[in-house]
Amino acid sequence: MSRIGKLPIKIPESVDISLLDSEITVKGKFGTLQTKIPEMIGIHQDNGVLVISLKNQSRNVRSLHGLYRTLINNMVIGVSEQFNITLILQGVGYRGVVESKTLVLNLGYSHQVKIEIPDKVSVEIEKNTTINLKGCDKEQLGLFAANIRAWRKPEPYKGKGILYKGEQILRKAGKSGK
Repeated sequence: MSRIGKLPIKIPESVDISLLDSEITVKGKFGTLQTKIPEMIGIHQDNGVLVISLKNQSRNVRSLHGLYRTLINNMVIGVSEQFNITLILQGVGYRGVVESKTLVLNLGYSHQVKIEIPDKVSVEIEKNTTINLKGCDKEQLGLFAANIRAWRKPEPYKGKGILYKGEQILRKAGKSGK
């Protein structure tokens, strides 16, 4: 049995959870999230605690136990606290600006990179080189951050690129001249 799947989920007072058939909806102060749960997985709510159980013990069902517990826990955390991802633009002339619902980046190309900001994600820029992303949906937030980073991944020779906060780049030595 999954060790993660057995753990109960504590529900904050500001979060409302509703279960209809195989769909779970989580509402909080930062938004509403919903997802479908397979019928083989049971959910019980008792005194501010949510418990995920299995209806049968087949191998396929057991493999989903911890996954759906984690997905539901991320939904609860997202609507009550929000998730944060910080990206750092490192390079000469690299900077970003938010224009209405578009993130405009100068990344050393001959043109500006324009990226549409999803509805459930908010973007703040500090000092032109630090991008703070906030959102209640962890999957959508991580995907958006990865799409931004894909425009300039960090390179090991000069250390330029778009980095996650706290990320270390393993630097390589360049060509040795004679």
